[in-house]
Amino acid sequence: MSETYSIGVDLGGTNLRIASYVDGIEFLDIIRVQTHLAEGRDQVVRNMCEAIDALAARKYGSRRLAGIGIGTPGPLELPNGILRNPPNLPGWDGFNLRLAVEATLGRAVEIESDANVAALAEQKLGAGRTHGIDSLCVLTLGTGVGSGLIFNGQIWHGATGMGGEAGHVIVQDANGAPCGCGGYGCLEQYASATAVMRMARESTGDSPAVTARHLAVLARSGDATAAKVFQRVGHALAIALTGLINTLNLPLYLLGGGVCEAWDLFAPTMFRELHSRSYVYRLTQPDVLEPIIFEPQKTYILGAQLGTSAGLLGACLLPLQKKAGMRIGRNA
Repeated sequence: MSETYSIGVDLGGTNLRIASYVDGIEFLDIIRVQTHLAEGRDQVVRNMCEAIDALAARKYGSRRLAGIGIGTPGPLELPNGILRNPPNLPGWDGFNLRLAVEATLGRAVEIESDANVAALAEQKLGAGRTHGIDSLCVLTLGTGVGSGLIFNGQIWHGATGMGGEAGHVIVQDANGAPCGCGGYGCLEQYASATAVMRMARESTGDSPAVTARHLAVLARSGDATAAKVFQRVGHALAIALTGLINTLNLPLYLLGGGVCEAWDLFAPTMFRELHSRSYVYRLTQPDVLEPIIFEPQKTYILGAQLGTSAGLLGACLLPLQKKAGMRIGRNA
């Protein structure tokens, strides 16, 4: 039996999830509260720390607390833990989350971007473990498009902690949709749930109250306009994946998030465009796209396995990884 447990925090723009976790046993307890952004970031930190303290006070046999990990929307400057204009946390630009949490708790914490911790969880506990892969890329197609890179079992940060921001790879020219990052034509504006709804409005010329899930139902029922929206998603993903595959040559790229419920609607376009655009993919395309056993030296693009648990699991893994002596620090 493990002698330690960890506490992980999944900080979202709408909800906060805080869990205690034992490696190999999964969650012991989970606390869910709203992220009261309107009350200010200091109050959000207090709410977070109160939940952490509540879990730390619970008795889990003889297990000791190994540490606390936090996954937060990025961009995140590391190692300081300073948020840089996070789109889902308005008013948090320049906020030193690490300093605020550590001052309130009176103990050290590990902080990572939410996409990085989701990628870590997928490598350690999800598709990476299933297929024996220690290097992979994850794209999460949710409200925005997050991404994380794992090289040889370690999170890749880049020089300042902002490596792997593939959601802001340009997939359209200068006339592309404006993005919250300040650019135009980013992947996030063509492959997120928010983008799907925007493209639906643009296609119909009005403002229907339609979700990405409802649009998928319309597309499967034969609605040509709805189907075209998901074809645009597949096209944008193919452009972004072409750059990632040609540059990184990783064995596995995972797509997660709510938009992936429409995999059957965007994947045919994505694979067709990718085959025509990426010479590396053409050279390494597997015979079976979703095999039980991977062929060696092939490039696989699959759905992520852990669903909405990935971010919280990854946050819980951070202090356990550090305790085990596996380096997850900065890369320069």
